[in-house]
Amino acid sequence: MAIELYAKDGHTVVVFPDLVRGEDGVQANQFLVCHGDRTALIDPGGALLYTPLSMAISPYAKLKDLTYILASHQDPDIIGAVDRWLMYTPATVCCSRLWGRFVPHSVPHYQKNTGADRFLLIPDRGADIPMGDTVIQAVPAHFLHSVGNFQFYDPVSKILFSGDLGASMVDGPFVAVEDFDAHIPAMLGFHQRYMVSNRVCRLWARMARSMDIDMIVPQHGRPFEGAAMVKRFIDWVEQLECGVDRLTQEDYVAA
Repeated sequence: MAIELYAKDGHTVVVFPDLVRGEDGVQANQFLVCHGDRTALIDPGGALLYTPLSMAISPYAKLKDLTYILASHQDPDIIGAVDRWLMYTPATVCCSRLWGRFVPHSVPHYQKNTGADRFLLIPDRGADIPMGDTVIQAVPAHFLHSVGNFQFYDPVSKILFSGDLGASMVDGPFVAVEDFDAHIPAMLGFHQRYMVSNRVCRLWARMARSMDIDMIVPQHGRPFEGAAMVKRFIDWVEQLECGVDRLTQEDYVAA
């Protein structure tokens, strides 16, 4: 089911939250941003999702007209089907420069039209990705959790697509979080293991507070909507003990 997060003056943002069926894989959200004749598909997933997603976006965008594939990082549930998107669309793949030589490993050597000109490699400080008379901003989120990791900010809808930061393991419909405290258990274990350290959490929080954000939408689970909930999430991330903060010598004792 497609859910429109924003639709105004020719600018549309759509989330597809339920394309992973049953126990086939971890629930994941895919996003499509349309502005005029430009379209950007964010974190489209692996082979498991290529066919259902390509069908789901058809009311909004034709495959032959897709402008960009935006990949927050290199995981299979982010960009595992890059070979198919390169084969069946003219889209440019936008990802960290650190993954520019790794993502092509998912593309067969005999597949044509998959060279460097199909990739836009984002420098560590981020970049503006042109969308006609607006942009999508790739903003740094390195080590949250990948070494080369970006989030994508849409200044028209004021939505921050936060990748794995904010991810939650929940059942039920795609609805905004209403009770933050009750939602923490669905996020905590994942963040403690997959986010690298509190230092990067604090750096990200300072950056996020400087941005005009109406909604934070992670790649897994539910979004955070409205100024109060966005602030609450940023505050939680800033204080999070995670990753290497939690390691002890016991974690490095051979069995």
